[in-house]
Amino acid sequence: MFPISILKNMAQINKSSRHSKITGDFAEHLVLYWLSKHGFECARVDHTGIDLIARNPHTDELMGISVKSRSRNPGTETTSISIHDKDIKKALAASKSFKCDAYFAIAADIKDKIIVFILSVQKLRKIFSKSRKTYTWKMTEKYLGHYYSDPEIKIFEFNTRIHSWWT
Repeated sequence: MFPISILKNMAQINKSSRHSKITGDFAEHLVLYWLSKHGFECARVDHTGIDLIARNPHTDELMGISVKSRSRNPGTETTSISIHDKDIKKALAASKSFKCDAYFAIAADIKDKIIVFILSVQKLRKIFSKSRKTYTWKMTEKYLGHYYSDPEIKIFEFNTRIHSWWT
């Protein structure tokens, strides 16, 4: 268990001014690391619409992956993650240019873990109705249960724990 002082500080996270950029870079590298660890030949790319290109060793599919990430404050873990239609269109266009299939990797920290979901744009469009040009990746227990039981959504997570920190 955490000492009370650490729990109090966790509730008062004061993020750096560059935290959003750092979160995005971290998520891209995390997904890249995980894919590489599992035999995917992959690279980070600087291209509008996709962040990673990966060759799936199980299917030989070439994947263009757009990574979306969110860093959560305690109490906001169930807040949805929005994926805008323009982001999907950019991912599809970039994937077409590289002759690969468009995917999204969605990464979020939730309490004491970081969860990453990887799914095709086709699957994303199938499971969510679009409203106001936005797809809403819901993070409630109900929806997490659906994601975990769907074999077309690949999921990995890292458990995190603070053992000692500044007070």
